[in-house]
Amino acid sequence: MTDQMAIRLERSTLIVPASRPAMIAKAAMARADAVCIDCEDAVAPDMKTDARVNVVEALNTLNFGDKLRQVRINALDTEYAYRDLIDIIEGAGQNLDLVVLPKANRAADIHFVDTLLRQIETACKLPRPIGIGALIETAEGLAHIQDIAASSPRLESLIFGSGDFAASMQMPLETIGGADSNDRLYPGHRWHFAWQAIVVAARANGLRAIDGPYADIRDSEGLDQFARMGRALGFDGKWCIHPSQPSLVDAVYSPTDAEYRHAQRVIEAYSVALEKGTGAITVDGKMVDAANLKMCRHILAKAEKARAQA
Repeated sequence: MTDQMAIRLERSTLIVPASRPAMIAKAAMARADAVCIDCEDAVAPDMKTDARVNVVEALNTLNFGDKLRQVRINALDTEYAYRDLIDIIEGAGQNLDLVVLPKANRAADIHFVDTLLRQIETACKLPRPIGIGALIETAEGLAHIQDIAASSPRLESLIFGSGDFAASMQMPLETIGGADSNDRLYPGHRWHFAWQAIVVAARANGLRAIDGPYADIRDSEGLDQFARMGRALGFDGKWCIHPSQPSLVDAVYSPTDAEYRHAQRVIEAYSVALEKGTGAITVDGKMVDAANLKMCRHILAKAEKARAQA
């Protein structure tokens, strides 16, 4: 990942159908760190060609502000994926930041998208590389998560897709991204292994880890709960399916004022200790070590990104 890619903030990603130009226009103006225009699940087969035209038009004419501009193409096992990449990148590649690949099952899938992107970028003389986000939403994808995470310098994020993952695993599922009656049948949390595996692979390779959407747009308490669970596990952000969701998700995935002030105190105290040649320090009655220091630096960096984008 390039330095430019590494500093991108992606707490909330608002996903919007490529077949609905009016919704894309609203998403461009909505509050979110990123907008992902969806050419896959949200678009019927007979609308795929028109959807690409809509994407190109939107990227070339709408003002997305400082949002990360993404497009989810169709899966590589369909006849649509290659044309999604060619038509959209040739038509509006200079205005696109990230291609999201659904059902990323193995490193070779990322290699294919990387190679085709490089060829199109060269032919079109695009000024910068387009990144890749990999949706982990199958048993095969999770089984190969480490290889996928290390597959390409273009890769920026790993995204969990719970709906397709449940189908791949033959897990009963009543709602996407939330709790249902099946959770009471298992003593742990059914997504924990997948969540943790994705975050571990992302952190090991310098990628962003993004949790999938919460489908019940009327349940803000449930969204808040699952967003906080994701943050507790180390995710950087979460997908949103309605303009009402990003503000809550942004708040959860942003350091609080108390966390920011504590991180500042730790950094300042550590700097003073270094000047005095002190090896160990305490802040607010707690010992500070290298791990604490690293976390505090991460909090300050993330807070500065959030403030700059506010």
